[in-house]
Amino acid sequence: MVDYFVSFGIKDIIDVLCVSLLLFYLYKLLKRTGSLNMFIGILVFILVWIVVSQVLKMQLLGAVMNKLVDVGVIALIVLFADDIRHFFRDIGTSTRTRKLFHWLVRRRSGHGDAAKWEPVSKACESMSGRKEGALIVIGGSDELHDVIASGEEVNANINQRLIENIFFKNSPLHDGAMIIVNDRIESAACILPLSQSEELPKEFGLRHRSAMGIAEKTNAVAVVVSEETGIISVFHKGSFQRNMTADGLTHFLSENVR
Repeated sequence: MVDYFVSFGIKDIIDVLCVSLLLFYLYKLLKRTGSLNMFIGILVFILVWIVVSQVLKMQLLGAVMNKLVDVGVIALIVLFADDIRHFFRDIGTSTRTRKLFHWLVRRRSGHGDAAKWEPVSKACESMSGRKEGALIVIGGSDELHDVIASGEEVNANINQRLIENIFFKNSPLHDGAMIIVNDRIESAACILPLSQSEELPKEFGLRHRSAMGIAEKTNAVAVVVSEETGIISVFHKGSFQRNMTADGLTHFLSENVR
């Protein structure tokens, strides 16, 4: 035991830190998706398995638990299929990963990205002043394919006047979400999954719960203009920000949508 701690070096410290960060990231992800209790139960089982097989050297019980672990790996993949997909999607599309990969070109294209989202921000600002409700989702075509198919095809360039016309109260497309993919308005009046989160403020209505629902299940950004208050809120990766200004929304979209 003493020799083990003496040989414990920098590489082992880094190893422990990496595992700790991985577990913390899994904890946050599973808490967001509602699978936290199952994850805690699995951790308890793993700790008991380590104690039984490695510390106490209980051969019979250890052999039984070893078999359960062998089969359990496949069962875990089935049980946590959605969470595993979210885990790798978050890694591949995280802001830090994109910054690391695109840091040479971001400075050159930053102004272009900001200008690209100004029609969306200005439309939201205009609708906010008139207290016209709106729900806009911006993301990738793969993760939003089913949502796009649930609405009416638009297939148009991003345009402030078009966005405002779609969400005009008497417009047949004003209910539901507008989907923007690859810098184009793909569809409108789309149906989104509703969030069951109890952390949302009570004053949040159907649009806000729909925005949080899509933000929990995908990496898309959802923008909501409240019909009651005119407040602009943005939802991304299971969290939200309120009281967004037009400039703040433009900056947020340029930083988080690629």
